[in-house]
Amino acid sequence: MTRIHFPSSSVLLAAAVAAVALLTGCSGSMPVAASAAAAKPASDFVLASRDIAEGGTIDNKFVLNGFGCKGENVSPMLVWINPPAGTKSYAVQVYDPDAPTGSGFWHWGVYNIPASVTSLAQGAGNAAAKLPAGANGGHSDFFDTGATGGNGNWGGPCPPVGDKPHRYIFTVFALGVDNLHAAAGIPKTGSAALHGFVLNKGLGDKMLGKASFTATYGR
Repeated sequence: MTRIHFPSSSVLLAAAVAAVALLTGCSGSMPVAASAAAAKPASDFVLASRDIAEGGTIDNKFVLNGFGCKGENVSPMLVWINPPAGTKSYAVQVYDPDAPTGSGFWHWGVYNIPASVTSLAQGAGNAAAKLPAGANGGHSDFFDTGATGGNGNWGGPCPPVGDKPHRYIFTVFALGVDNLHAAAGIPKTGSAALHGFVLNKGLGDKMLGKASFTATYGR
């Protein structure tokens, strides 16, 4: 089994993350039932990955294949544990704050992930059919470029040559609503920034907690 990577500051929670990893199997291909990780205070909410170490360098497998980059553009496996009490759904976003755009760069968004699902398998972001039932991919900043094979899919790192390695922030949000779009009154086709605003501010106390980790990539 490949070793799971977890936030180094959460040693006690690491054992729980590893337990969740065992439930998903070595391939990380199965969603984890919510009962496998009892609801906990938001401070205990943890996001981790077997594929990408917190603070580490993102492997070429997960890098974009396009715009001069030669990666495989496979979405990484993610797993989260100890969701806040009352969680009804999850959302995941991946963001590069270092992109020279004036507004960063959004690489992935997945919304309306059912509360019974606490992991995304490797490759889940490469086609809508691979996402958990009920979940939907949202537009990234690769919208209509064809680089991701379809809008709403994972778009891996591809920073400009010579830049200092960029940071890629992976975040899962625990929400007290079943359907983000119905609750916020926004379309599924809305931008990642619009979704980010709703998740971080617009939902108010219905955003119950979030967990993040950061990795880097440069070329």
